[in-house]
Amino acid sequence: MTKGNTGRKPAIFLLSLGCSKNTVDSERLMAQAIASGLTFTDDADEADIILINTCGFIEDAKQESVDETLAAIGKKEDGTVREVYVMGCLVELYRKELNEEMPEIDGFFGTHELPEVLAAIGAKYREELFDRRELLTPSHYAFLKISEGCSRRCSFCSIPKIRGPYVSQPTEQLLREASHLQRQGVRELNLIAQDISLYGYDLYGKPALNDLTLRLSDMGFDWIRLLYAYPLNFPLEVIDTMRERQNICNYLDMPLQHIDDRILRSMQRGIGRNETIRLIDEIRHRNPVIRLRTTMIAGYPGETREEFEELLDFVRQTRFDRLGCFPYRHEEHSPACALEDTVSDEEKESRVAELMELQEGISASLNRKLEGQTLKVLIDRIEDNVAYARTEYDAPEVDNDVIIELGDTGSEEGDFCTVIIEDSTAYELFGKVNGDVLQ
Repeated sequence: MTKGNTGRKPAIFLLSLGCSKNTVDSERLMAQAIASGLTFTDDADEADIILINTCGFIEDAKQESVDETLAAIGKKEDGTVREVYVMGCLVELYRKELNEEMPEIDGFFGTHELPEVLAAIGAKYREELFDRRELLTPSHYAFLKISEGCSRRCSFCSIPKIRGPYVSQPTEQLLREASHLQRQGVRELNLIAQDISLYGYDLYGKPALNDLTLRLSDMGFDWIRLLYAYPLNFPLEVIDTMRERQNICNYLDMPLQHIDDRILRSMQRGIGRNETIRLIDEIRHRNPVIRLRTTMIAGYPGETREEFEELLDFVRQTRFDRLGCFPYRHEEHSPACALEDTVSDEEKESRVAELMELQEGISASLNRKLEGQTLKVLIDRIEDNVAYARTEYDAPEVDNDVIIELGDTGSEEGDFCTVIIEDSTAYELFGKVNGDVLQ
């Protein structure tokens, strides 16, 4: 039976899919809606409205967004919920098709239509609340989105189509937002963008990432982490700052995608093999303790076995601390869609597995070197008196866990403590608390 109008404001179930940049968008929406008196529920069956913030970046994410939308339609049809709205990246790419295929949806909204989404669910957009967020992450860490969109033209990527050209957020606005997050209890601030390397060029005519990082460091966060740097035009002074400032994590996530010159040219990355190697060498020279995370694509159109072997050799020699790999898939609205997809899906998956097996050995070897060391960690969650924590070398949601038997230490989620590492695997460290909780 459909829920009637009792005069109260509707309860909303928000499902936020996709990357951390989407998470920030959802957190902004929630803060605005709550300021208008709306409430959110964690149980879709208790909601009046289901709102889905979709992802449209890779095929699996698109399918998840479609599946969740169909499930929400089912709840509307059986009277569990009253309205269903869909927003975000998938809508930006396929609004017309979604409208035709899913007439049961009450409204579709793209990535730049926050005021319209709010109006649809009975809330009002307030410009003065732009930098307020209702956190969907654990309260001790948050993401700070320093820019929107992307002006690179990587052949495999549809983000410029989805999010538009690169627009830096003003530094003063980011500092205000960071201050609000700090008052909410955030201790670890993760700087994100489609490309942090270009931050500030459009606003100030020069790179401003280092200045922003320094000013955030001065605010007293325990950890500040840099995610998603593009290798071309990366401001190397940031690496010096990282080495000099104790609260800036010795960690950089820099997706490289490949190392073969021909493939990098086809990918339109703007940087070749030799420049990439020089960049990594310079980063490690400036900061010998830095941990590097990267991402690779296997099975790009035309990738030969020899070119893939070159990628394997590069990873073997470079010994990245963290590495992920994806099989290439044609993305609609991306330039590479015009290329013949010459590598079979089976071969792509085989190459991904081969690269990840290589990386697993590298990761296991690097982790063994940490055994016996005492490391500072941040506890993300506790289950049955076992803590799952991270070092400064591990970003939330994607990197290694430090698993700790707590005993009677009194540690809580969001605490920092020091841990003696006793054992390891390729992707986990095991340790025991050494001393008191760090304030």
